[in-house]
Amino acid sequence: MDSAYFKMPLYLPAQGAAETEATIIEWNVSEGDHFRAGDSLAQVDSAKSVFDFESPCDGMVIRRLYLEGDTVSLSDPIMEIETSDPGMRDWIPPAASSNKPVTQLDTPTTVVSSKQLAAEVVLRGVGGYLPKRVVTNAELVTRFPEISEQYVYQVTGIRQRHWAKDGEKPSEMAFKASLEAIRHSGISTKEIDAIILSTTTPDVAMPSTACILQDRLSLRSIPAFDLNAACSGWLYAAAMAQGMICCGMARNVLTVGVDLQSRLLDESDRNAYFIFGDGAGAAIFSAADEADEEHASANGNSGHRIREVILGADPSGLHMARRQNPGYLVTNGRADVDPWIRLDGPGLFRLATDSFTAMIRQALAKTGWSPEETRWVIPHQANARILKAAAKRSGIPFDRFYLNVDHVGNTSSASIPLALTEIQDDLQPGDKLVLCSVGAGMTTAAISVQW
Repeated sequence: MDSAYFKMPLYLPAQGAAETEATIIEWNVSEGDHFRAGDSLAQVDSAKSVFDFESPCDGMVIRRLYLEGDTVSLSDPIMEIETSDPGMRDWIPPAASSNKPVTQLDTPTTVVSSKQLAAEVVLRGVGGYLPKRVVTNAELVTRFPEISEQYVYQVTGIRQRHWAKDGEKPSEMAFKASLEAIRHSGISTKEIDAIILSTTTPDVAMPSTACILQDRLSLRSIPAFDLNAACSGWLYAAAMAQGMICCGMARNVLTVGVDLQSRLLDESDRNAYFIFGDGAGAAIFSAADEADEEHASANGNSGHRIREVILGADPSGLHMARRQNPGYLVTNGRADVDPWIRLDGPGLFRLATDSFTAMIRQALAKTGWSPEETRWVIPHQANARILKAAAKRSGIPFDRFYLNVDHVGNTSSASIPLALTEIQDDLQPGDKLVLCSVGAGMTTAAISVQW
């Protein structure tokens, strides 16, 4: 996070000297929204009047701490924001009588304990983030006079990709995708019981990028951890979320796939240089039961049922996609360590095609769906040629494979949730989806979802 930005709570102002509480009638902002000084953040009812709670500064909403209809003590914060306004560092809450520092929030220390077991799990909301910088094939082929931008497209199916700006970190991309997923899920940030983040490019070796994200979201005393299954990582995270929910450890789990690989590409390596883009995708998985359905109905989102989950790995492909150095930056180190992403093109093509085909067939067989009734296959966006070959072998027409690799490139573990953010508005209730991936290792994963 930029050092100029800091988090702080906001309190409601008193409308009269004797007032001690007020009721939130309606929120005018959601978590992740940006606002300007003077914008109405909420409509509030006090004993004296109904008024608009106006922002004292520019900023972004991190958390809303109360729901519409809640009555709030004027000595308690109602929301947490992020701002760069230096004048707010010494801001005195209008009616806060406690001596709490305004830059800190007192968060109850509640360790996640056993919750009600859930028979089913639903995908409740997805979100994504792509860096603003767009890098075209035309820009990259200037280093390779013997090939054209059209040749790159024919071989990879990629025309452009997004690359992070200097100084941008994986945790920042994960944070932005997470806020969008939370907003679409209909739950509040404080209802998240766990964070599982998949990445091969963490901010640092430790602490985990999940814990850095946890801090950005101002969540305390919940489990947060990273996992590395390369391009299959987000599906692995979804499987872990399902397990935590079904065994009663959590009701709502935030899963994130984020990778920043543009700084790990050897500019002289044609096998890998054109393939990768940067990005983050996130999703909320939740328990599905009667109480949860009532909550979902009130928020207008009942979620999408997870049917079957398949995970696997084949170490015969260990050498086919690899990088020896950890992290998202190449730093000075041992001269005998290759710091770049390396791909074994022909071998990777064959094994990835076989693995995608097997995952799709297994997912259909385990779920009991036929290829004809499968509305969409949403694969990891590895390479259009690989996916076209997998479609031919799987029995599902290629026009039912959802691809966005042409304009985002291969974003590794972020690719499937990013694709879901693009296609979600066109999906219909009951649509049958197969999400599938192959990643370095070689890891494999598939999840069937009924929308």
